[in-house]
Amino acid sequence: MKYLIVGTGGTGACIGGFLAKNNHDVTFIARGKHLEAINENGLTINSDRIGKFNLKPVKAMTTEQYLQTNEIPDVIFISVKGYALDDIIPFLAKVSKENTIIIPILNIYGTGYRLAPKLPHTNVIEGCIYIVAYISAPGEISQKGNIFRIVFGTRGKTPLKNQLEQITQDLKDSNISVVLSENIAEDTFRKFVLISPYASCGAYFDIPAGIMQKQGKEQDLFIALTKDCINLAKAYNINLPENIIDINLKTLNAMTPDTTASMQKDLQKGSQSEIDGLIFEVVRMAKAKNIAVPAYELVAKHFGFIA
Repeated sequence: MKYLIVGTGGTGACIGGFLAKNNHDVTFIARGKHLEAINENGLTINSDRIGKFNLKPVKAMTTEQYLQTNEIPDVIFISVKGYALDDIIPFLAKVSKENTIIIPILNIYGTGYRLAPKLPHTNVIEGCIYIVAYISAPGEISQKGNIFRIVFGTRGKTPLKNQLEQITQDLKDSNISVVLSENIAEDTFRKFVLISPYASCGAYFDIPAGIMQKQGKEQDLFIALTKDCINLAKAYNINLPENIIDINLKTLNAMTPDTTASMQKDLQKGSQSEIDGLIFEVVRMAKAKNIAVPAYELVAKHFGFIA
């Protein structure tokens, strides 16, 4: 299968990089100094999971350059930030056809569900990822820890079963843990219930994961945020494991202590971030169902959001 990675940050570079290392046909969409470095020196991934490797030659280009190739990929992984999603829709429409499978791998909940009506001629499904990875230098990615799991699929049975199983096998063969789901709404919200409290707590206290791993006010806030998400899930009839707090604490404890969420990194740099989708949207969703999310209201107010 022919893969296109739209967004070659930590997430996209690792998905495409692991696939390309296993000799799959992968093209990366990137820009700026990152793209220049990739084209000059190849894409380097410093992976705790499988070791350091360099991909050279590597197919990396801008959206404009890709359009000139007239290629149509079989699978498109979208790994841009949530705030950039609308900007790439015209590009996605031009490079996809009725058999193309589009898999958004974003931190924001329900991305695929909202994107599908805007790309009616394609097959937009949903997905999420568990990974700690980031651009450590132009053309270079650092992937921390052993966690690298992609969950993707549909909301119920699908005629795409054979294609999705092929994608699953390609990912597994490339040293990526995979779950192919027919209940993706719940599975992606389960990821949101981890990343949103983690990013929110980290940004509120401006701390790395290691502080949250220890008992104290920081971990207490992480748990309180998780409980807010549990109550939100109940209001929206989304089932979560009864022990989701324990599951999240276990995942948190598996992170390298110096890890921070990408939203927190962006806020520290004064860059555009996913704060709206990861924090403020939770308050809006709760208000729509007339339920309280006091921990999120505290964090949202801290960052200037008024419901």
